[in-house]
Amino acid sequence: MDKKVIDLEQVVVKFAGDSGDGMQLAGTLFSEAAAKAGNDLATFPDYPAEIRAPQNTVAGVSGFQVHIGKNKIHTSGDHFDVLIAMNPASLKANLKLAKRGATIVVNVDAFDDNALKKAGYESNPLGDNSLESYQLIKAPISTMTREALSETEADAKTRDKSRNMFALGIVLYLFNKGLESTFAYLDDKFRKKQQIAACNKLVLEAGYSYAYNTEAVRSTIQVAPAKLEKGKYRNAIGNVLTAWGFMAAAERSGRPLFLGSYPITPATDILIELAKYKSLGVKTFQAEDEIAGICSAIGASFTGSLAITTTSGPGFSLKSEAIGLAVITELPLVIVNVQRSGPSTGMPTKSEQSDLYQALFGRNGECPCIVLAAASPSDCFYMAYEAAKLSLEHMTPVILLTDGYIGNGSQLFKLPVVKDLPEIHPPIARANDTEYKPYRRNPETLARQWALPGTPGLLHRIGGLEKTDGAGNVSTDGLNHEKMVHLRNEKVQRVARYLPPQEVEGDPEGDTLVVSWGGTYGFVHAAVNHVRSQGETVGHVNFKHIMPLPLNTGEILGKYKKILVCELNGGQFVNYLRMTHPQYTYRQYNKVQGQPFLVEELVDAIMFH
Repeated sequence: MDKKVIDLEQVVVKFAGDSGDGMQLAGTLFSEAAAKAGNDLATFPDYPAEIRAPQNTVAGVSGFQVHIGKNKIHTSGDHFDVLIAMNPASLKANLKLAKRGATIVVNVDAFDDNALKKAGYESNPLGDNSLESYQLIKAPISTMTREALSETEADAKTRDKSRNMFALGIVLYLFNKGLESTFAYLDDKFRKKQQIAACNKLVLEAGYSYAYNTEAVRSTIQVAPAKLEKGKYRNAIGNVLTAWGFMAAAERSGRPLFLGSYPITPATDILIELAKYKSLGVKTFQAEDEIAGICSAIGASFTGSLAITTTSGPGFSLKSEAIGLAVITELPLVIVNVQRSGPSTGMPTKSEQSDLYQALFGRNGECPCIVLAAASPSDCFYMAYEAAKLSLEHMTPVILLTDGYIGNGSQLFKLPVVKDLPEIHPPIARANDTEYKPYRRNPETLARQWALPGTPGLLHRIGGLEKTDGAGNVSTDGLNHEKMVHLRNEKVQRVARYLPPQEVEGDPEGDTLVVSWGGTYGFVHAAVNHVRSQGETVGHVNFKHIMPLPLNTGEILGKYKKILVCELNGGQFVNYLRMTHPQYTYRQYNKVQGQPFLVEELVDAIMFH
């Protein structure tokens, strides 16, 4: 049946259902199909923290959002063009963000009285005209999935678990995407269970055929391929790209890579990814707790490894004492904090930027660390690489802040050539250096040398007690302690000399400067572009180097009449700017809801603050 084809530059699709409905997989496979077709994209998985969330309740809804386009995509999108709702609760939770006239695909089989009541509906929205402003496709997904598998040996449980493939088949048809890439994924994933692969492919084809034949689908959508730079691309999540960045840094530095970590949402994927590469010399240690994880990494650093530990907010708290040990021993160490909503266990699967204070100040004593923040899933690779480079070359811990949004979200990533990445030169002490002292410093960077255990002539001692300058003997002398405190702090501050100047997007001076940091970059970038298109004079800076700040920070801040700082916390970075650059007046826009910004709310904030 021929359908009208509508050409669009960009589209947002949301897959939503119960936690067991397979929406994360369906969304991932759709994004893979879009990537294969040449679209640029960004994704955002959003799911409950409970392993068995309450069925058919709004709290138990799991979703996966995909934003695809023919131009560069910076965000996962505000409002949906297409919503797949596998039960009443998923419709209830997501309808408010569907565009007027959006296509809504519902599994009509799931809209029974019990499910409607649990979702909080007083009447069935599929029959009370409340959805009349949308293009509604009422598909009997459960029934038709069972029919598609009726002649197979699949049991009832397997048939019901395949519903997501039927929904995916509908969406692939709606967007004129072929089935080949999804077939290839199923064949690879279930290569040892071909019966399961065959069942999923049958259901996928059934969903595609249903969409082709039903009169409810009056048109399909075509999104042209994006014009990308030549190269090899992968659709990858930020956590995986963080792992790849560390592997690249290990190769360029010549140091073996060691990760000591304890699983925690949403950081665990970094551990899982690095554990795959034992054949490349990567060593991973899943410790019994967060403290053991970082202490094992410090031990690996002492022996000469590029040492990493990964966590989220609660685990970051537990690592604080050991971070102090790495600071006073002046050993390289990278601590990755994939931020989530807090305090305490908070909302484990929801994203925030609320650990900045902890990264800057959350340790006892005068305990400075370099602090970096990644701006996007793709940027996780480059900031992981830079974190390793700075830590190794300046002999001090580096805290890398990402967050649940960019850690679990994905983008198209152009694979770099590792030999083209910046060189990394750890200050490793030479054997039998008669002038070697554990705390003798490079006059430019103030970094001490790294004496690897077992190197002839370099017998030395380091530890958690204060040291005498140079020789490294234990000291309780107050004047020496003050000198060492200043040296450790100045070493971190001098890193600013080696950072690139902070860049400004948009207008280089004028009425308003919008400031963001880390993973909010894409949303603020899109909002600023929109405001500028309305004739406003607006600049945008997104900080990725936080401690220390780039040397030209004050110069930039001084070129605008108003400074608006947008962040997903109560105002931590804006207060940090008030400390470091108090001569300026700052306004702030904050959101602490466990969700990313919407571009439209940022536009309002910029226009009316």
